[in-house]
Amino acid sequence: MELDSIECVSYSDGMEDDDDTAAVTSSQLPRPFLKSSSTAGAAAAAAAAVNVVVVSDRAGAAGTVAGAGPLVISPATGVHELLECPVCTNSMYPPIHQCQNGHTLCSTCKTRVHNRCPTCRQELGDIRCLALEKVAESLELPCRYYSLGCPEVFPYYSKLSHESQCSFRPYNCPYAGSECSVVGDIPFLVAHLRDDHKVDMHSGCTFNHRYVKSNPREVENATWMLTVFHCFGQYFCLHFEAFQLGLAPVYMAFLRFMGDENDSRNYSYSLEVGANGRKMIWEGTPRSIRDSHRKVRDSHDGLIIQRNMALFFSGGDRKELKLRVTGRIWKEQQNPDSGACIPNLFS
Repeated sequence: MELDSIECVSYSDGMEDDDDTAAVTSSQLPRPFLKSSSTAGAAAAAAAAVNVVVVSDRAGAAGTVAGAGPLVISPATGVHELLECPVCTNSMYPPIHQCQNGHTLCSTCKTRVHNRCPTCRQELGDIRCLALEKVAESLELPCRYYSLGCPEVFPYYSKLSHESQCSFRPYNCPYAGSECSVVGDIPFLVAHLRDDHKVDMHSGCTFNHRYVKSNPREVENATWMLTVFHCFGQYFCLHFEAFQLGLAPVYMAFLRFMGDENDSRNYSYSLEVGANGRKMIWEGTPRSIRDSHRKVRDSHDGLIIQRNMALFFSGGDRKELKLRVTGRIWKEQQNPDSGACIPNLFS
């Protein structure tokens, strides 16, 4: 559902917009490496510990588990190739599954192939490849987001836990008007919002919006993401929407920070709406886009205006929504003497 019209006036504060909105470059996942100084020697040692047979010809992979033959590893085969799932090509994490013929795949892809080996089409069953799992335990791996800047290296079993919270992991598209599945870094998402969602882009840390709707009583559960602001070298998303709060129809405006939560705490914002000698003011910290739009909305973390009050602010006969919302964003600066944050309104 869309507004009949939107007027946006942004007051420039001298900040220039950043045109560097290149997309994230795709790259392969990082390759695992052994803790030992000799990768081949450590692989052979781990293999020997679980009765793995190492041969010189290029036989296919099999496994030392009940009901299956020995795992056959060619010396020319890299350890990362042994742990590469043939379906998704990602590194395999325990549990690692295999068929009776020794072909392996990860547990995620086991459900995708409907319990059939993608190589020989035999039924997979519940056979585990204990040999590869033992090899995996001797590995340390860089974070999967190393190509996006993460320098960390972790033991095999700690890697997944880190990656779920890694500050370099891609962000979800913050557009609230649809269930967009696009992910990427901030420059990529800014370009995506501008080019694909046609979101207005503005430079400056103050804004003045006027929301107009001819029949506001028809507006329920409507979501509008109006503007992305660029200031202090960062990007902020301004949301305005209508929904039911209990039985009461309300409007809500809030700001989200395009970055991590720790960085979002460096900024504050205010929203103000009013007319006829009355006004409402909200001040708060923008929420990171790591938090979903629905999570922020359902926590009521923003300026909430009941429909009757919004129509009062609109003036006239209260049959048309004409709501003007003004606001500003500022950066908090640390006071070295007291440890308190003081606002920086002029950067």
